[in-house]
Amino acid sequence: MEFNEKQIEILLVAEHLFAEEGFNGTSVREIAKIAHINVAMISYYFGSKEKLLEALVLYRISGMQLHLESLSIEEISPIEKIEKLIEYYIQLINSNRCIYQILHFEVTSTKREINLDSFNQVKKNNLKLLENIIIEGQLQGLFQPNINIALIPPIIIGTTTHFHLNRHYFEDLLHLDSDEKYENYIADELTKHIQKTIKALLIYED
Repeated sequence: MEFNEKQIEILLVAEHLFAEEGFNGTSVREIAKIAHINVAMISYYFGSKEKLLEALVLYRISGMQLHLESLSIEEISPIEKIEKLIEYYIQLINSNRCIYQILHFEVTSTKREINLDSFNQVKKNNLKLLENIIIEGQLQGLFQPNINIALIPPIIIGTTTHFHLNRHYFEDLLHLDSDEKYENYIADELTKHIQKTIKALLIYED
């Protein structure tokens, strides 16, 4: 799905408000006011607040497929591809933490009438690209057979999201007393930890 400049502007305003005030706590009128448009324009572009949230989710995660397609054909080893994929996943979550916060607290609600069919299809497409990389490694004798590929993204996303949701705890525990230290820890130590965890599931033990 492609969005025009005005739609993207509305989506960014909605993302900020949903993350700050929650889905229920944000009104379409408030989104329209901050985006400097009338309410009818939101209805015209998205139809409803629920459809706006669906569009926001797709906007934030749809670009990953192109990145994975490019990565899958790079002339590097499957192990290097996995390492780069994990690094990209973490960068994506880190730079789009608002949408993951929204997904965690709002979209997973059983009371929320959100159609996630398009979102789930994008995730399935991305999972297929990950599967191709793992199969490549298996054919080269690098990766073990019978890997539960569907559970690999939740390890990456879950660990990173948990770290963000418990930021104050980890800042105190790991002495991350500045934004720079916090961000550097994610890019370095947390990323390496997740890479080692995933590779331990994939690679044959010596």
